[in-house]
Amino acid sequence: MSLFSWKENTSGSVVAPDERLAYGPSVVMGMQHVIAMFGATVLAPILMGFDANIAILMSGVGTLLFYLIVGGRIPSYLGSSFAFIGVVIAATAYAGKGPNANLSVALGGIIVCGAVIVAIGLLVKAIGVGWIEKFMPPVVTGSVVAVIGLNLATVPIKNMAPTPFDAWMQAVTFICVGLVAVYTTGLVQRLLILVGLIIATVLYAILANGMGLGKPFDLSGVAAAAWFGIPNFVSPTFSGNAILLIAPVALILVAENLGHVKAVAAMTGRNLDQSMGNAFIGDGVATMVSGSVGGTGQTTYAENIGVMAATKIYSTLIFVIAAVIAIILGFSPKFGALIQAIPLAVMGGISIVVFGLIAVAGAKIWVDNKVDFSDNTNLIVAAVTLILGTGDYTLAFGDFKMGGIGTATFGAILLYALLRKR
Repeated sequence: MSLFSWKENTSGSVVAPDERLAYGPSVVMGMQHVIAMFGATVLAPILMGFDANIAILMSGVGTLLFYLIVGGRIPSYLGSSFAFIGVVIAATAYAGKGPNANLSVALGGIIVCGAVIVAIGLLVKAIGVGWIEKFMPPVVTGSVVAVIGLNLATVPIKNMAPTPFDAWMQAVTFICVGLVAVYTTGLVQRLLILVGLIIATVLYAILANGMGLGKPFDLSGVAAAAWFGIPNFVSPTFSGNAILLIAPVALILVAENLGHVKAVAAMTGRNLDQSMGNAFIGDGVATMVSGSVGGTGQTTYAENIGVMAATKIYSTLIFVIAAVIAIILGFSPKFGALIQAIPLAVMGGISIVVFGLIAVAGAKIWVDNKVDFSDNTNLIVAAVTLILGTGDYTLAFGDFKMGGIGTATFGAILLYALLRKR
């Protein structure tokens, strides 16, 4: 297929990757994909102390890079990866609110992580993808994903509720998200995090500003911010400790990307095995470029795959349009100021939900792949990995210390290699 040429589909209910709707509906569909990825792509940088404007901007840039590298064959959107949250917080000692003072150290680790993903992509292009499935079976990837959420559990509960009112607002927030998740349908339900956050913020303003129960919700920064401006780009620095903490996230992103490409292949009815290596390379390059200017690590987004599954519209033109819209949003300081105005307690409640969902996503990998826990290999690998990560098991190598997520990731891989039945 041509990179920038799509055949118009005027009759079929299913729109193939190399086809398009009329340009007007294509723009509307592109906006829907931006909305679908918006909540997570904005939330991840906030939780790590990154600039949300740069994260949105680089999600658009990363999506375009991915599109070019896969030759337009895979309809997918790249956004901020939640897999980086735990390791970035650990590497930078981030407190949970405002800009991350040690951001540049995390960026160096993110760039190296992206380089590892590129190397894996090149290896896959040379010898195929089977070796990844051999060393990282579902019991390993599920355990590591679950640990990322569990390791973060203390961050919102201990660091993001400084007053009793804030603790209650956290509870109000995750209840709001739960109500949206259960009692709404369609696009609103897909945006449960974003909609729940908005409702909780309104309730916070009523209780804090109207009734004086907490720190007032302040929008003065939003009013003062310009509509358009250049984001505050940050240069990376390279620290051995941060690199060794963050680089192993490459294993999670590879497993995640593998699953996403297989899902797209199943939906579109096209064999994408030959594009798998390029998909990894595209993800890695997008992550490296993002990290080089102050952005988060990138990954293909399940939210957008869900939109495709619901609409049966797989046109890659829609993702090009969505990427351009994201880039435009990235150059709006007013948008960034609005994100920074979100109350700490509300972000704490959202964090509880998100970190819990990450942990449950790991368990879902076990369920979806029917991992057999009557097999002692699977049982020991999962049990040890969960406790290493949740308990923040730390190993010291001279001056370097490997924290819970790192020991859990490497421990899961090594344990499985040692214990798996030959």
